[in-house]
Amino acid sequence: MFKEFKDFISRGNVVDLAIAVVLGGAFGAIVKSLVDDLIMPLIGILLGGVDFTSLTIQVGDATLAYGNFIQAIVNFLIIAFSIFLIVRAYNNTKKKEEAAPTAPPEPSTEEKLLAEIRDLLKEKSSM
Repeated sequence: MFKEFKDFISRGNVVDLAIAVVLGGAFGAIVKSLVDDLIMPLIGILLGGVDFTSLTIQVGDATLAYGNFIQAIVNFLIIAFSIFLIVRAYNNTKKKEEAAPTAPPEPSTEEKLLAEIRDLLKEKSSM
């Protein structure tokens, strides 16, 4: 069972997934800082000093913090756009690699021999 578990963990997919989760968490922290510390203050200034996280509505005894909801939507859109840009750049790189002309592979010795036999048969049939 230990060997089977070791084989499972050492598979490329599991390792790739673990790396993606760690990088995703780090990327999320970067984007959160970008949104909270740079973008939202600028948007607040453009809207007259509004701090979205402080926007609330009092309904009876309940406080609806719709500003936090707006903040979450903006965070999501920025994260989605950032991921879109990364995936787009990756896909463009892959397309360039695929579009690069590749030389046809050298024929194998068997293919060369078959081509010689074919050519000899053509010569005999044309005589």
